[in-house]
Amino acid sequence: MPPVSDPNPTASPAGADAVTVVIIHRNRPDAVGRTVAAFRDQTIATRVMVVDNGSTAETVAALPALVGDATLVLARDNLGFGPGGNVGLRRFLHHDFGEWVALAPHDALPDPDTLEKMLAEVRERPDVGLVSADVGDGMRPVIDPYLGTIDAAPTVEEGFDASDYPHGTLMMCRRACLDEIGIFDERYFAYCEESELAIRAARAGWGCGVVRGAMVRNPGMSASIERVAYLQLRNTLLMLKEHYGRRNEWFRIVVALIQIPVGMVHVPSRGLHWSPRGRLKAIRDHLLGRYGPPPADVGGA
Repeated sequence: MPPVSDPNPTASPAGADAVTVVIIHRNRPDAVGRTVAAFRDQTIATRVMVVDNGSTAETVAALPALVGDATLVLARDNLGFGPGGNVGLRRFLHHDFGEWVALAPHDALPDPDTLEKMLAEVRERPDVGLVSADVGDGMRPVIDPYLGTIDAAPTVEEGFDASDYPHGTLMMCRRACLDEIGIFDERYFAYCEESELAIRAARAGWGCGVVRGAMVRNPGMSASIERVAYLQLRNTLLMLKEHYGRRNEWFRIVVALIQIPVGMVHVPSRGLHWSPRGRLKAIRDHLLGRYGPPPADVGGA
């Protein structure tokens, strides 16, 4: 992993019961200050850490004023969401920073009581190792062993709703769970790293869920359509191959190839995963065993 520097290693003092919050940032000075403030102003104590993934020199120069007393960790390159999150997770695990650590992207905006509601739901559930906030989509995250991550209907309207994996918009991990199963697989770079982590957690006996009513908003997505399509499919294929087997992997490849001609017809409601070119490159690189950051021929920042 590229070297990182910590210009403010003693920032964000907080009590042992504080939740450590790791915010993964890249070139969004317009958003990260609001996100830091939203986590600093929670109704429970927090210890905020910002991991910057190789932003421009101009953005890096502005960050100390934007993040205030949060710990700022600078990486030289774009590590991706999972590896960037691991920078914070390693620091959390190395130091005695309480029982729970939260992770979020630079534009996640939780309600003031979101973390408090999440903690309240897991307090009497010692077997839960991963939990996420409610993103307001009315769906429950599920992993299909042939298709990968899909949505299912919720089972409750309020409180803890068991799920197969946590939303990456705002998720929390229990220290004991991470101690047992490890942290994100850095081959994933971004997308599917939280579902792959959840598979390992479930096989070790740890539960996962979404807390309905613990709200978080994620206003936008800055990556290109092609890059998102590439990472979603490439990483899904890796996850299916390693956790469910070759038959499941090839079933998903066939499904993706069947869908590619459909994706060539422009229908805005299909969303970000309908880039035929991104999907073809994802299949190519998966079959070649190429993971980590997207290659130069995959468009986007």
